[in-house]
Amino acid sequence: MAHIPVNHPARTLYRVFSGLVGLYIFVFGVYGVVVTWGEPLFARDSTWVLGLRTNLAFALVSVLFGAVLMIGASRRTNLGHYMNLTAGAVFMVTGLAMMSVLQTSANFLNFSMSTVVVSLLFGLLLLATGLYDKIGTAEHAEAERQRRSHPVADSR
Repeated sequence: MAHIPVNHPARTLYRVFSGLVGLYIFVFGVYGVVVTWGEPLFARDSTWVLGLRTNLAFALVSVLFGAVLMIGASRRTNLGHYMNLTAGAVFMVTGLAMMSVLQTSANFLNFSMSTVVVSLLFGLLLLATGLYDKIGTAEHAEAERQRRSHPVADSR
């Protein structure tokens, strides 16, 4: 993974972005739990929270996932880097999988097309933040900077 930037100057901004995604997911989940409490876990009714359709199962998963993303964004280690890459892939796969079952009984998380779009956007954002928030030693960052400014690298 030598092509992933180390100690990128904007890594704090990328961590803020991933933290905001985690905060939105957490707030969506908490509000969704409040709204859907007492309904069946995998209900398929028309319950909308913050612009997305949900059920109790999706709301509970969102609370957990949002908390994990916020914890990852708050850590100043590479844990957040790996969590963002993993979460981005999970969001992308989940969005595509749920889009393929939208109009079937397999839509157990009660997704709508707007939920799919938000899931794919969050996946792309988390993948992007995961690519730029890697932390390394100062020597590692300097070696990468030297490699990038090498005359042979500039001639390509």
